[in-house]
Amino acid sequence: MRVSVLLAGVAMIGVVAGPATADTLREALLKAYNTNPSLAAARASVRATDENVPIAKAAGRPNVTLNGGYTENALNSSSNNSLLNPAREAQANTQLVVPIFRGGAVSNSIKGAEVRSDAARLQLRGTESDLFVGVVGAYMDVIRDEAIVGLNKENVKVLEVNLQAARDRFQVGDLTRTDVAQSDARLAVARGQLESAQAQLISSKEGYIRLVGTPPGVLADPPPLPNLPDSPDAAVDIALKNNPTLLAAVRAGDATRYDVSAARASRLPQVSGVVGGNYFNYLGSFGSGTNPRPGQTGTSGTVGVQLSVPLYQGGLPSAQIRQAQERRAQALETATDTERAVISQTRSAYAIWKSSLEVIASAQRAVEANKLSLEGVRAENSVGNRTILDILNAEQELLNSQVTLVTAQRDAYVAGFALLSAMGEAEARDLGLDGGVLYDPLTNYNRVKGKWSDFGENPEYKPTGTSTRGTPPQDSSQGRPLDPSLNAPVDTAPDTPANGSRK
Repeated sequence: MRVSVLLAGVAMIGVVAGPATADTLREALLKAYNTNPSLAAARASVRATDENVPIAKAAGRPNVTLNGGYTENALNSSSNNSLLNPAREAQANTQLVVPIFRGGAVSNSIKGAEVRSDAARLQLRGTESDLFVGVVGAYMDVIRDEAIVGLNKENVKVLEVNLQAARDRFQVGDLTRTDVAQSDARLAVARGQLESAQAQLISSKEGYIRLVGTPPGVLADPPPLPNLPDSPDAAVDIALKNNPTLLAAVRAGDATRYDVSAARASRLPQVSGVVGGNYFNYLGSFGSGTNPRPGQTGTSGTVGVQLSVPLYQGGLPSAQIRQAQERRAQALETATDTERAVISQTRSAYAIWKSSLEVIASAQRAVEANKLSLEGVRAENSVGNRTILDILNAEQELLNSQVTLVTAQRDAYVAGFALLSAMGEAEARDLGLDGGVLYDPLTNYNRVKGKWSDFGENPEYKPTGTSTRGTPPQDSSQGRPLDPSLNAPVDTAPDTPANGSRK
């Protein structure tokens, strides 16, 4: 089972056209896949890397040049200038050079370019996966922060009721000024917390727009994440086999082996076949005044083999070889460093995911317990066994546990998705983003790898990344209603007189 099984239940949308807002996680992921400029830039980078293959092949292909010129002798003091120095001359020559042997430089350059193109495609997979992790995080941030804003709004309402009740009871002598001041102070703090929560919600919405390209609508609950491993060791085993960033680093290291061989070729002889042709025309100025006049035009052709044997190049070849060897060393160490990072990322994501699940369970129990505690404290206050401060503290404890719960729910989902990403199972095909044709980087590679023409170009590029300039500034309005299970109970009879009240 893959993530696509659970995401497939969401209605498909088109690849090019999409809704003004993305209301499900799948829609948000698909919109980012089609319109995110950083992913589009990464695709363009892969296409540019693909061109290194025909560039490398060009060094082993025939080369044809044509040269022409016209000379006018403006000053000639010779008496017999028409024979020794014609007044004018036109000439042209062409040459065909066919590389026969380049010491292995061409073949190794081609192999290195092909491996690097493969590494670039793997890196594109990693970029795609990283983008999806970011989208999931932004999606869950909005859901979390909308819940936190809702909780703080409810808390403010409760504290406003408490404050009004405290003032009413103070008027009849049931409470002291201290009780009223405590309620007033706690309400002021709650309003400040609400302002901070609203600012955080706006920030999360803007972060969502940056990745997805459109404002969030009424976001639906995300689907469960399948295919999560049973242990960190199992997760690491899968990650070491499938993580695209690690595979890209390994392939980049493989490419450097060909670079070393190509550098060594600079010390070897080079052989080329050469075919040339020449044409000249003195335009009637050669031998003017002589009889008989010599020929004014002529042609010639040459066929041969050119051998170039480097004897001494100032130490350039050895420096290039050492440089290629050190770059290979760098690439090999980078691959090991990437492996370490993947292992750390996988284990960390697994630990956060598991711990967040435990926090969710604990927070759910805490929320239920704090609700009962708040109801009990209020009941005890009505008979004089609890103070107003006890009620305020109980309400704050309930709010804290509710915030902890929604935060843990967000952290668990994001960590679980990050774990899938580290395992190489959070790409477009894994997620079932089949609302249209998925981008295939091999299509461009197969298109350009065998190109011979000097005149082939791509059409003018039209950006696929969409601008967010037209999106309105976000506010702190909630798209989702607050989960009823998170609502704090509001005292509906605040003016009930309390027995045993302090005066």
